Amino acid sequence: MGIAFQLLGVGMVTVFIILALVVILGDLIIRFVNKFMPEMGKVAVEKTTTAVSAINPKKMAAIVSAVNKVTDGTGRVIKVEKL
Repeated sequence: MGIAFQLLGVGMVTVFIILALVVILGDLIIRFVNKFMPEMGKVAVEKTTTAVSAINPKKMAAIVSAVNKVTDGTGRVIKVEKL
């Protein structure tokens, strides 16, 4: 029974370490890309703002404020389509 608990402990610690490495490496990659890679979508944002004007301005303001609140000001509304 002791060997079973040792294997259980070693397995759980191994999984925890691997998952922690995945999270840390993913976070580092995201920070690197955001810092050193240029943003490619700025031209597309300017073109789509004219197409969005067909939506009720009150609804658009509500959508934009909700996105800003959820993403802490880092998200942008690029295109709104009715599904």
